[in-house]
Amino acid sequence: MVFSRMRASSGLPCAQADLDHVERIVTASGTSFARGMRILPADRRQAMFAVYAFCRQVDDIADGDAGVADPMAALQDWHQRIDRLYEGVATDALDRTLIVAIHRYQLQAKDFHDVIDGMAMDCGAPIVAPDEATLDLYCDRVASAVGRLSVCVFGDSSDNARRVAYHLGRALQLTNILRDIAEDAARGRLYLPSELLTRFDVPKDPHEALYAHGLDHVARILAERAKDHFRAARAAMQMCNSRAMRPARMMAASYAPILSALEKRGWKTPDIAPKVSKPWRKLRTLAAYVK
Repeated sequence: MVFSRMRASSGLPCAQADLDHVERIVTASGTSFARGMRILPADRRQAMFAVYAFCRQVDDIADGDAGVADPMAALQDWHQRIDRLYEGVATDALDRTLIVAIHRYQLQAKDFHDVIDGMAMDCGAPIVAPDEATLDLYCDRVASAVGRLSVCVFGDSSDNARRVAYHLGRALQLTNILRDIAEDAARGRLYLPSELLTRFDVPKDPHEALYAHGLDHVARILAERAKDHFRAARAAMQMCNSRAMRPARMMAASYAPILSALEKRGWKTPDIAPKVSKPWRKLRTLAAYVK
């Protein structure tokens, strides 16, 4: 692979134009992810930008923001594109940067494919009252799979690091679901598990569920699950490379106060934003690439 102009040796061995293109995808998304990743060395930060840019592109396809006529076909194209990356075939700047990140940090193809499959679950008919197994699979694909890619870039690919990804991804995604119940209902979505909805007599229609008496009970059970995942993630972090886990610790620290604020507000008025303590509002943007 020949580059016309190279990034400084501290960064990924990619053409400057390719790295700039990937960074533009990140900054154009309007998130604070780029600022949050400043704690990483240049090469790891650039690799995370590439992972985020991939996530952003497939997420935009699933949400209908990519302007493609057939989103499911476009996601299938991404499956094929990932396979080509592992054969060393690149067609654009993001591909070239991803290939370097894949080889430098030993990123697994299955994790990329899992993310695409997670986006496909949101493509087409909205998810409404999935069963417990489907909800867990969704959380694994759209959040924990991103975590599995991320911990490798952060610098720890051990089994314990994968446990961090497993638990922290679920903790963050459940928090997102509990935070966005009203927003999701407006889109005809309801990510709460059917078993709990039935148990507490909550309608499985997203709009009817929004102010059902039992919604608070359902949400509090899921909040306890999220807290269990936070605890398990922190325990696994203790057995990992401490420096590599810095971004993961910050993400956990940014989301835990959101969950606490949600519990304090409750879910009898889910359309009212929870009051998150000010010191944590900037930190929470570090987890913007999840969901």
